Formats: sequence, C-alpha cells, structure tokens
Amino acid sequence: MKPSLLDKLEQMQRRASELDALLAAPDSTADLARYRKLTREQAELQPVVALFAQYQSKSTELAQAQALLADPEMRELAQQEVLDARSALDALQSQLQRALLPRDPDDSRNVFVEIRAGTGGEESALFAADLLRMYVRYAERKRWSTEVVSASPSDLGGYKEVILRIAGEGVYGLLKYESGGHRVQRVPKTETQGRIHTSAATVAVMPELDEAQAVQINPADLRIDTFRASGAGGQHINKTDSAIRITHLPTGLVVECQDERSQHRNKARALSVLASRLAERERQARQAQEAATRKSLVGSGDRSDRIRTYNVPQGRVSEHRINLTLYKIDAILDGDLDELLTALQTEDQAAQLAALEGT
Repeated sequence: MKPSLLDKLEQMQRRASELDALLAAPDSTADLARYRKLTREQAELQPVVALFAQYQSKSTELAQAQALLADPEMRELAQQEVLDARSALDALQSQLQRALLPRDPDDSRNVFVEIRAGTGGEESALFAADLLRMYVRYAERKRWSTEVVSASPSDLGGYKEVILRIAGEGVYGLLKYESGGHRVQRVPKTETQGRIHTSAATVAVMPELDEAQAVQINPADLRIDTFRASGAGGQHINKTDSAIRITHLPTGLVVECQDERSQHRNKARALSVLASRLAERERQARQAQEAATRKSLVGSGDRSDRIRTYNVPQGRVSEHRINLTLYKIDAILDGDLDELLTALQTEDQAAQLAALEGT
C-alpha cells in the first residue's frame, strides 16, 4: 500500500482513539449537539479502522512467516503462510481503498429524471419515450417505485419533455451516471427511404432533496399559474384547473406538474422539482470549479456532454466516457443497465482513488 494511504489510515486510527476517550469522559453528554457530532464521526471511522487493524495484523503475520523461510525445517509451511497472508492483504487493501473513497451524501436519495427531446424532431421525441421506458423497466428490476411527474407529449406518442420520479434504496448512487446527452442511430418510423438518422435527447438526474436540504426559494421570485390538465377524456377527465406551472423568475426555470388531481399536491411536487433543479445548478457550478483540479473519468454530468450512443442497425450501445461497447441494445433499452452502470461506478472509483493517492 502507498505511504500516503497508510498515513491517512494511521491518522484515522489515532482520531478513533481520541473519539473513544472523548466519548468515555463523564461529561461527554453535557453538550448533546457535540456528543451527537462525535458519535457520528466515530460511526464513520469504526469500519475503516477495524479493517485497518486486520490489515496490520495480517502484515505482522506475513513478516513472521517470511522470517521462518530461513529455517529449512519450517520453509515449506512458511511458504504457504506467506502466500495466504499476501492474498489476505491484497483483499484487505482493496476493501480499505474503497472504504477511503469520499461518499456522495446524495447517493441514497430518490431522484427526478428529466428527459428532453433534442435534435431530430419527432424521432427525438420518440427516443425520449424509449429512454423513459428504459428507466421505468430498470426501476422495476430494482423494485423501485416510479411516477411521471409531468409530461409534454408529441404528436406521434413520444415526449418533448418528461420528468420521472424514482424512489427506492440508493437510486441516485446508481442513476447519477445517466446525466448527459444520449443519441440514437436508426431508421425512423417516418422514414420512407430506409435511411439511418441520428437523433438526440438529454437526461438530467437530480437528487430529490428533503425539507432540511431544499434550496430556500423566495416566494416573490415565483410566478405560479394554474391550468386544466390534459387527458384522454372520459369520466376521469380533469374538469378543474388543478395543474400547476411555476416559473422561477431569476433563472427562468419553468416546472409543470399535472399528475395529481389536487392543485395543492401538484404545487408541492412542482416546488420539489424546482428545488432539485436549482440545487443541480449549484452542483454543476461547483463541479466546474473542481474540474480544474480533478476531472472525473465519467464526465462532468453536464447535459451537453455526449455520453452514449444507441446504434440500432448494429445492435450496439457505446458508452463514450469509458470506451465500452456492448452488443445487447434490446436488453439495455428494456432496462438491463446493470453492466453499464457497474462499469461506470468502477471507473469513477478508480478516478477518485487516483486523486486520493495523489493527495
């Protein structure tokens, strides 16, 4: 293991001992806010320190086994002990490296997935619908729940824009890599000459914030309009102006919600989406500043980035950020995203580890 990582682990070990002493003091609970802060820090350090203790113990075993190699009577036994200890140390080192990676506090959150048709006209809107179905099917595989918060349909059954809410365990941690530009190469249904067209759509994955973390929005900065939700007709058609459109005047961001029949619920959901969008703008601004010192291998998450191409005639999906090509386009569009997302996570962790080792 690199000396820089060993130094970090030894510092964490010393800090864990300090926390044990502080929390064992008779007056440790006199200041409850400080006590809670210390216990949280202790809980975060304990798993890493426990792994490091195993690593140190196994290092000692390795040194003892290597010392026995000089004894002819013990050499054969010592050789096996050396192999076992090295194997165990390699596994523990990998676990420690992953444990040292900085955690994104939003990884466990639910998300809003915003899909917008781009270049390509009606074909782009149909592609946006394909992406929506892909994420819904992936969520079903993960046993996550989904709901369409708002949608702007196109004439042929696609979407000019659609916002999907996905709720479950660790949703953002997996789907955050989907933010960016997606493009499809295929023969559109409207093409009579059989020519292949390229169309595009953008995806933005935003963590849903709780009330404590939500961006504070000044009511004076909002223009709120009500309108009648569109529907297919029949007995359940919305006969009241329950749909909500909120415009954030300083930024020009517009959010619509017409999924609920209650105007109050639509307003609450639209405000939640708006808060997530504003938080995402702040996140991207921070990422732009951090990019000067460390550029992630999986891209900045900027929606102008072209991250993936779906080539239907060749049956392939190309992930441009990590030079990965999979020939299973039907399965991927049907929600089989695990191989793609796992590869992106692995590259992201490798980039973070390289940055960690360089500090």
